Amino acid sequence: MTEAAGEAEYGARPRARTEYGVVEGRSGPGGIAVFRGIPYAAPPVGTRRFAAPAPPEAWDGVRDAGAYGPTAPKVPYSEAFAALLPDPEIPGDDCLNLNVWTPAPVTVTGEEPGAGLPVMVWIHGGALTRGSSAVSVYDGSAFARDGIVLVSLNYRLGVLGYGLFPDAPANRGLLDQIAALTWVRRNIASFGGDPARVTVFGESAGAISVGALLASPRAAGLFHRAVLQSGAPEALARDRVRAMARRMAGLLKVPATAEAFTAVALPDLLAAQAAVLRRSSPLIGGPAFGLVTDPDTLPLDPLEAAAASEVPLLMGWTAEEYRLWLAPTGGMRLLDRLGPLSVTLGRIRGGKDQAAVRALREERPGAGPADLVGHLLADRLLRDPLRRLAGAGRAAPSFVYEFAWSSGVPGLGSCHALELGFVFDTLTVSETTWLAGPDAPGELAREMHAAWVRFAVEGDPGWAAWNGDGPPKVFGGPEPGGALRVVAPSDTAATPRVLP
Repeated sequence: MTEAAGEAEYGARPRARTEYGVVEGRSGPGGIAVFRGIPYAAPPVGTRRFAAPAPPEAWDGVRDAGAYGPTAPKVPYSEAFAALLPDPEIPGDDCLNLNVWTPAPVTVTGEEPGAGLPVMVWIHGGALTRGSSAVSVYDGSAFARDGIVLVSLNYRLGVLGYGLFPDAPANRGLLDQIAALTWVRRNIASFGGDPARVTVFGESAGAISVGALLASPRAAGLFHRAVLQSGAPEALARDRVRAMARRMAGLLKVPATAEAFTAVALPDLLAAQAAVLRRSSPLIGGPAFGLVTDPDTLPLDPLEAAAASEVPLLMGWTAEEYRLWLAPTGGMRLLDRLGPLSVTLGRIRGGKDQAAVRALREERPGAGPADLVGHLLADRLLRDPLRRLAGAGRAAPSFVYEFAWSSGVPGLGSCHALELGFVFDTLTVSETTWLAGPDAPGELAREMHAAWVRFAVEGDPGWAAWNGDGPPKVFGGPEPGGALRVVAPSDTAATPRVLP
């Protein structure tokens, strides 16, 4: 369908007034209006490369908001992960932008009262080094169809967002997210949303970001409910994060300061970042880009602060998170070959004792070393801290889930990020099949998506709040949850591929 034909079918282009100027979006099926690429902060270029976000410049006339804006500078995934995780790159400096899907009538006058619809703000994952709001799996149409104003945003990544320097503010990516939430509070009524009914949600690094927002005094009052998918609140040791900038400085032959890194051409900076990322692994430790405690942005440990918050939480994991981390690179096969040695190393890395390993073996008879190690690592990184958060005696309720449906792609099982197409109800999007395969159940997507909508609207996804020890609500698996599916050895040896 041509753009002109689309306008004829769905009506005139909608417009909305923001505090910086008027934006013109696109109308879609069902009366949904979509605005893409709206700047919420000034381009982080030149002297702003490592500065806190600044307000965007106002504009005269009408700004076109028909296409996704530039994505944050980043390095691409390795070939193995690029076959599974879509990550479009859109060039341009104005990367601090956001998108809005709304079912409410949108006018340019700003005189009519807003529709007062609940708002959900999506923060993408990607290990704080990759990803963007332009991933088609994150299309917000289903949320708008169901009465939600959906906002998605870009934020600075890698060294630009999380490099730690003596002469720049820490946690700049977090500051970007806070600036976007501030934009939502000040402008979302023009799009039919209620700034007093905002739910922030994210997956993986996006969930870690949500945990930091729960902890940051700068974000207080900007949202009212929160969803953490496969990511727990955390702050890394400052020396661990600082080491990434120092390693890059060594390659670039410049001081490890923001001033020196600002003078480096962006392609050279990204090349150095790619080189240090190849020697970094969140599974085995070592230097990494990440959030750090900081007097201005994150004064307390995020897990402790989230436990003390009065924000209702929905949080959970997939049954086999580790398969996305290990299967595409052959890690499952390697761990199986190492046998008992890999289990010992996984136990030590996971902070478990021998009794925990014995209990795991009894619970999962027939599981090979790779599955045991993967479960131990997923416990350490995700499940254990989320269980602690849910059972911390919070004043607000915590609702816990597990996503247990297994991918149709050989070897992936119920892996990390698999639930995304179900939460967004975007199983028909071709990129969703990269992880899920071609025959994912639409009924499960409708069930999971409806739970997220209900949580945003009512603060209750439809099952009992966590009682301290479970079980969680299980999507796509037998009740009660928590069981880890045992995959045949031939399955763990399979190499995932892009499906047409």
